[in-house]
Amino acid sequence: MSEQKKPSIEIEHFSFYYPEQAEKTLDDLTLTVEQGEFLVLCGPSGCGKSTLLRQLKTVLAPHGRRLGSIRFEGCPLEELDQREQSAGIGFVQQDPENQIVTDKVWHELAFGLESLGYSQTAIRARVAEMAAFFGLEDWFHRDTASLSGGQKQLLNLAAVMALGPQVLLLDEPTSQLDPMGAQSFLDCLGRLNRELGTTVVLCEHRLEEALPLAGRCGVLDGGRL
Repeated sequence: MSEQKKPSIEIEHFSFYYPEQAEKTLDDLTLTVEQGEFLVLCGPSGCGKSTLLRQLKTVLAPHGRRLGSIRFEGCPLEELDQREQSAGIGFVQQDPENQIVTDKVWHELAFGLESLGYSQTAIRARVAEMAAFFGLEDWFHRDTASLSGGQKQLLNLAAVMALGPQVLLLDEPTSQLDPMGAQSFLDCLGRLNRELGTTVVLCEHRLEEALPLAGRCGVLDGGRL
């Protein structure tokens, strides 16, 4: 008998207060995200979407008081070390400029793998695989500074996926892209989910383009789901 898959993310009765705030930013959230699911989170500005997404990766989580629990593949999130989180949980931010750390496209793809101590052979194979999957071959040797906003965000996504995460978290990744760049980016997300089985949790305002990709949508309002 095959082993039953654990859910990717389990959030149980989770609440969050920012420092010195009496009001909860997140209020008693319970949510399970299954492996391979594509979940869109939406809601008005200030409803807690970004705060919730950042709680799912402790290195990005804001300071404050937490109640309740979050588990990643059955393990309490706080028990995972930084390496396990880096490899298992990918995160793409809003601003394409904020995540790029090197000067060349090929080096950006390799940087995370180098940081985790992969062999040169493994790095070359993984970088080539991601460049082909995302169609980056034509600008593989370009300076990252010369890329458009859409190209930079696609590179951010490819660099995160080079680590092979099981879960991909995205915080309004198309908010600074033009309509064509946004559509291209969202199309890539759909392919990642369908072809690689990556679990996707996407906070997004472009619901007309994002919802057809999703199996489920969660609406946050006033910190409640």
